[in-house]
Amino acid sequence: MSDTVKSDLQMEQERVNFVSMEIDKKKLKLQKNTGGVSSDVLELRKTFWEDVTVNMDEPDDVIETAASIKQQAELLSERERTFKQMDKQIRILERLKYSPYFGRIDFLETDEKNVDQVYLGIASLMDEHDENFLIYDWRAPISSLYYDFAPGPASYPTMDGEIEGEMKLKRQFIIRASDIKAMFDTGVTIGDEMLQEVLGNNANAQMKSIVATIQREQNLIIRNERSKLLIVQGVAGSGKTSAALQRVAYLLYRYRETIKSENIMLFSPNPLFNSYVSTVLPELGEENMEQATFMEYLNNRLGSEFDVEDPFDQMEFLLNNGEHPDYDTRVRGIRYKASLAFKEMIDRYVNQLSSKGLLFKDLVFRGEIIISNELIYNYFYSLDASFTIPNRMEMVRDWLLRELKRKVKQERSKSWVEDEVQYLEKEDYLEAYQELQGKDRYTEKSFDDFEQEQKILAEKVVKQKFRPLFSRVKKLNFLDMKGLYSQLFIKGAENQEVLLDDWIQICSQTVDTLANYKISYEDATPFVYLQDLIKGRKSSTGIRHIFIDEAQDYSPFQFALIQRLFPYSKMTLLGDFNQAIFSGATGSATVISDYEEKGEDVEKIVLTKTYRSTKEIVDFTSSLVEGGEKIEPFNRHGKKPSVLLAERNQLNGLILSKINEFLNEGHRTIAVICRTAAESKRVYAVLKDVIPVHLIEKATIAYEKGILVIPSYLAKGIEFDGVILYDSSQYKNESERKLFYTVCTRAMHRLHMYATKEISPLMNEVPGNLYELE
Repeated sequence: MSDTVKSDLQMEQERVNFVSMEIDKKKLKLQKNTGGVSSDVLELRKTFWEDVTVNMDEPDDVIETAASIKQQAELLSERERTFKQMDKQIRILERLKYSPYFGRIDFLETDEKNVDQVYLGIASLMDEHDENFLIYDWRAPISSLYYDFAPGPASYPTMDGEIEGEMKLKRQFIIRASDIKAMFDTGVTIGDEMLQEVLGNNANAQMKSIVATIQREQNLIIRNERSKLLIVQGVAGSGKTSAALQRVAYLLYRYRETIKSENIMLFSPNPLFNSYVSTVLPELGEENMEQATFMEYLNNRLGSEFDVEDPFDQMEFLLNNGEHPDYDTRVRGIRYKASLAFKEMIDRYVNQLSSKGLLFKDLVFRGEIIISNELIYNYFYSLDASFTIPNRMEMVRDWLLRELKRKVKQERSKSWVEDEVQYLEKEDYLEAYQELQGKDRYTEKSFDDFEQEQKILAEKVVKQKFRPLFSRVKKLNFLDMKGLYSQLFIKGAENQEVLLDDWIQICSQTVDTLANYKISYEDATPFVYLQDLIKGRKSSTGIRHIFIDEAQDYSPFQFALIQRLFPYSKMTLLGDFNQAIFSGATGSATVISDYEEKGEDVEKIVLTKTYRSTKEIVDFTSSLVEGGEKIEPFNRHGKKPSVLLAERNQLNGLILSKINEFLNEGHRTIAVICRTAAESKRVYAVLKDVIPVHLIEKATIAYEKGILVIPSYLAKGIEFDGVILYDSSQYKNESERKLFYTVCTRAMHRLHMYATKEISPLMNEVPGNLYELE
């Protein structure tokens, strides 16, 4: 190390020590203040009702009481907010203390004499007097220089326009526990040394933030503000998901006055993924956004009336039932129901329903039809046809509620009510007594108190019994949605516009499934769409940004529904054509291909460099897919992928020895990837008695380090130190090529494949020098 470098390192370490002391001072001051605020909150909670004036004697007193409660609640809420904010600041300071910053740029603005030294970290930090920045937040406008430029001419955008100048120095640090472990000056991209340090580490149970290693193309994703629809097409391991999460953090910082975490939503591929990415935003001092799988959203909309198949069960069917007599029919049905052509068919159907054909349910009370479906049908079609179907449904609902109220009055005098009154609780009698007292009853002047009491009690009984009917009507559940969706296929079987040879069989399959109150996954989106067109659905205005991960697995119909639900939201779609594991069923059309060329407000960013796997693994996986030559590996070396042919009854023993080999090499997260859930359970049953192992299933919500057994389609989006494919010879159909590619690209350092019958035919085009036969 030269004397100059030693001198620079010493100077930089002294600065880290100084910043560390400043952090300690700020933290101590905050802790003192937090203690005071915490005491205030506890005291306010204890004395809440003592400090409230409660008086209910007169109307004016009631108003005064309400105002007093509101005032006290607002005071408590304000102190709790202050405490939460201060606690958040302390947690950020603790993270800064450990690693205050990761980069430095020296920037000389045009026409200025002094060079600005800008140190970048996960959050901003001012000096003791709050006059100068010791650390700039990585999201600040000036920080973009670090990601976008090499030393030399540079510029960054601000609210007042572009600031131009010259970058004199770009330096990177690896700081741990306030100690500089490494320091190096670098060019335009984040230096290989830092990437090697980060990427050479083992896989974590949670995805980590990448602020120190953001590349220029990832920075374009993070800071994009203009696009209504941003499409990120990134190869496996290109950091697209990480960049998207940093994008969320950037938006929360950039628009902190108008956007909160609850205004952003992420559609994730499975519940496990939510656990995997759950620490990224908190690491950056931000609240996590709302996260849901698209399936969770559909289930919420479909309610408990149906047994709804999820995408993983559909995948299991496709992987296990190739010989099933209805297999090809169902695959063609899945493809058609994923298309915009099917959406247009539903639009035409609803247009016809405007004038005739809607189906309603009888309203039944105590086993007797009190309002028939025919009566509801006639009332609906008596309304002005110029009104939309949802508007007319609202009118029908209001009419039915009036009719039910009339029925309640009629029922009060019936004999069954008198019998039910006998079984009421004492509290019900007391309430009736108090109600009559309030009307000057039970005095010398009143004469029919008992009759009035019986009348109130009878009304209470009838209303209680009618409550489920009122609830049904308010939710528009007098509509026969199951019948309406079935009718689409019963009538649709005669539809000559659908140019499918087995359309009649597809219709028959759908009707039979619905008859058993089951909805196939391919029908769930169209069913919800039809339901919205008929019942009406208010679009969500609270969500301002939507992020869809693994967007290549969304069909055009699904995306059309999402756009309808969130018409005012900006969207970021993240995907990789090569990982479209449902493409065998939905065909080539995906959301990404359909919306690439949609006009000026659509922007596409392509990430071709992969950082996850070693060069040897990337060279192998790239040769599995079309266009793989465009994938650029990061220059980190390791062992070649390996294949071993073995008898099936030998696999479990061989897998155990391979796991031990990986563990001895220092790998901590090892995935045994099986093709299906059933196969995963069988392998887990054998391994769990020998070594500590976790079985990952579709309902698993927590991702843990260690040895995992996981079905192929659930491994998507996650990375592991080592991957062992249980029986790679099972991946033999062309429709499974992308699934095979996806599971192989999960490996960071080691990839080993067992094969029983033969090496997978999907490897036929892979040059033999890219893998080893053991």
